[in-house]
Amino acid sequence: MPVTVKSISLWRKEVDNQVGSLAHTLEPVTKAGANLQVLMGYRYPGEGTRATVEIYPIAGKKATAAASEAGLSASSIPTLLVEGDDKPGLGHAIAQAIAAAGVNMTFFVAQAVGRKFSAVLGFETEADAKTATPLIKKAATKRK
Repeated sequence: MPVTVKSISLWRKEVDNQVGSLAHTLEPVTKAGANLQVLMGYRYPGEGTRATVEIYPIAGKKATAAASEAGLSASSIPTLLVEGDDKPGLGHAIAQAIAAAGVNMTFFVAQAVGRKFSAVLGFETEADAKTATPLIKKAATKRK
């Protein structure tokens, strides 16, 4: 399976860092039938009281309404979803290619499950995300 790279819109919400914040945020979205592919929940480093929930995809009237009611909104952070076959060193190759182009990422979250690789990369600008897209594909092709 070749590596695919697509622009996505994460939906996000800042929450109090306390027990149940994630579950409370997800409940209406789940009840609306959303099938999430990306779920990130994390506390701000050095800040024990605040956290963020980020999810993807939110599509359709019911899921969009439920996400909005839960306090989630479409993030302005340009984000790419990368998926494909996992190969040793793939994350490094992607990071190295993007760095060599002088592009700064705001985040890079990746995982491999079995033989598949999935990553979510955030950028400072849409132009940076567009610059990174062919670099990611080329880096993945070199890792065969």
